[in-house]
Amino acid sequence: MKAYWIAHVDITDPVQYGEYTRRAPAAFALYGGRMLARGGRSESMEGRPTPQRSVVIEFDSYEQAVACYRSDEYQAARGHREGVARAEVIIVEGIAPL
Repeated sequence: MKAYWIAHVDITDPVQYGEYTRRAPAAFALYGGRMLARGGRSESMEGRPTPQRSVVIEFDSYEQAVACYRSDEYQAARGHREGVARAEVIIVEGIAPL
């Protein structure tokens, strides 16, 4: 069953955050992650105001998605985001095709 990272990010230092965006895709690739949405137009219809950036990454399984997040490669990239962005990251399992 596929799984998805869903992230909402507000960035305070775009230059330093750029280091995260340069490094993180390598970790996603190691675990088969496919970027479905990253930035682009968005509009909050309910809940909190629209974050600066929304991201959706698809993985082939929940286990791969969790393993990617916990991996040394991703945690090293994540270190470049610390203190320069406020991020909410959840992992959600998909549903079987109808």
